[in-house]
Amino acid sequence: MLSFSYTEAAFRLTKELPMEDVPLPFRRKRPLIPHGQSKQKMLRQLVCSDAPEQALRYHGFVCIAGVDEVGRGALFGPVVAGAVVLPLKTARLQRLGLRDSKQLTREERERLDGEIRRCAVAYAVAEVDAETIDRINIYQASRLAMRLAVDALNCAPDHLLIDAMLIDHTCAQTRLIYGDSLSVSIAAASVIAKVHRDAQLREWDAVHPSYGLASHKGYATPEHRKALEEHGPTPLHRRSFAPVAKCYGDDALEQAVATTAMLFDEAEFEEEMEICPGD
Repeated sequence: MLSFSYTEAAFRLTKELPMEDVPLPFRRKRPLIPHGQSKQKMLRQLVCSDAPEQALRYHGFVCIAGVDEVGRGALFGPVVAGAVVLPLKTARLQRLGLRDSKQLTREERERLDGEIRRCAVAYAVAEVDAETIDRINIYQASRLAMRLAVDALNCAPDHLLIDAMLIDHTCAQTRLIYGDSLSVSIAAASVIAKVHRDAQLREWDAVHPSYGLASHKGYATPEHRKALEEHGPTPLHRRSFAPVAKCYGDDALEQAVATTAMLFDEAEFEEEMEICPGD
């Protein structure tokens, strides 16, 4: 007999009830963080397990792919997505500490990346470049990268578990808030995508050494902003992001700020700008 967690309860409610009938805590875009508690502390208290996957198997799904993206809030380079179908037994990955890649050090991520690639039924990584991000906006580019990753899997999933959004795909899918901290499949996708993107940024650091890309991975740190002011953007910077757009004048900056406001609420955008621990 299966025991179901808070995650399973949320899954059942959001799948079986009209949204207006789902209790507020289960349908917020971003659940409230308790007063006086940092987001990072809250995330560390969440349990990353296979409970969401068990819930889907209870409903008859067999081939479940976790999907996540990294680099959405960066000023430089592509947004990268991973898709992973894990085997039924994931105890070893959980013992190794599999969780949201932002909560792991570089060494932990790279060790888990190897384990995930070794044991996964299927995995794939896809990316969407800065030029496309500027053309279609970062939200749509993130969804596109996720769809491309799912399409690149060497097996056809019958359900997608996705961190915080839905994508244009015919496969059944569930949007799980803080999914990379709750679902081992989503966490695995987060890890392989981040290891892939971080390696790219270290390579680009050798090409553009003035920007510190190897340390901040393209995010809007004070170091990165200062380098943009001193050296201007490279062709791989995202011109639709405000700290880059300001280099092209007031009109470009105004448009970038307006676009950001439409795509993200303030808390969500600040979350995307957070820097991962370690290298």
